[in-house]
Formats: sequence, C-alpha cells, structure tokens
Amino acid sequence: MKIVFMLEEPSAKSMLQVIVPKLIPEHLQVQYVSFDGKTNLEKELERKLRWWLEPDTCFIIMRDQDLEDCRVLKDRLLKIVEKSGKVNVSVIRIACHELETFFLGDLAAVERGLAISGVARKQNTQKYRNPDNIEKPSDEIKRIAKGCYSKIQGAKQISPYLKLDGSNRSTSFNQLIRGIYKAIAKLGDISECN
Repeated sequence: MKIVFMLEEPSAKSMLQVIVPKLIPEHLQVQYVSFDGKTNLEKELERKLRWWLEPDTCFIIMRDQDLEDCRVLKDRLLKIVEKSGKVNVSVIRIACHELETFFLGDLAAVERGLAISGVARKQNTQKYRNPDNIEKPSDEIKRIAKGCYSKIQGAKQISPYLKLDGSNRSTSFNQLIRGIYKAIAKLGDISECN
C-alpha cells in the first residue's frame, strides 16, 4: 500500500520527507511527485492520476493557495481529480497562502531550525496567532531570518522541529496532518475490500 503526494514544488517534498515518517505506519510506502509550479501541477495532474496503475494507492494533492480563493481553488482541483477517476482515493490540501505558513505557525521550530534566538516568544503576538492570514509568509520568514532563508534548505532545517500534535497555529498545517491520517484510513478501507 502506498501514499503518493502530488506537490506543487520541491520545498513541500523537503518538509514532508521529514514529517510523514513520523505519522504513517511503517508498512506503508510513500512517494513524492513534485511538479514545476502550480500551473504545471494543474495541467498534468489528471493525466498522472488517470495513468497511475499501482493498486492500493491513495493520493494527497497539495498546492499553495497564494492569492486565490481557497474554496474556488479546491473545487477546481476536485474537478481535475474527478476527471481522473481517482476521487475516492484522493485527498486535497491547500497551504494558506504558502508552505511557509506552516513554519510561522510553529515559531519554536523556526527558532531551532534556523538558530535564531527570541523568535518563539512572538508566537502569541497578534501577527503570528493566525499565520494563515499572512499573505506572503515566505517574505515574513525571510524578514525573520534577516534574508538568510531559501525555500528548500529552510524546509529541511525547520521541519524536524515542527510539532505534529495539533498545536501548530496554522489551521492549514493541521488540516494537512488530518489529511494524511484520512489517506491512511482510505488505504485501510481499500485493503479490507481486497
């Protein structure tokens, strides 16, 4: 049995490779498919899903919201998944607004991962209480890191310290974690049918 992540960009893969093994049972296989941006993801997703022939596979499609309406974006992705015929074995998750929102939801992880002291204590300030409202979280992380931040390397440094217990202030991060558990449950349902 396998979970396949369909991802907009490689930095999401860098984060997931760290957190997913902490969440899934050892017997499950995991594969990451990174696309070349959101346009490429939406263009190629239906074909990739339709022609995925491995049985007992569940898909998690993850894309940044950026400045789009979250519901409109999710509906558009759902229509693509429906066309592929894989809607029953797929979970869609949107990062509000970017992947870095997940990091801003756990400033203690940012402090430890980027070795910047004093950042964690800002978590309860108005700005960081609900990081899903920050429109350009990648710019905010760069500001916190005084310009020393790159998406892939930053994801690798911060991800080992992210709390996975629902305490992250990013609702979209917590939804991603629930989506991973939902995919695991779907795989359990598939195996019971075989």
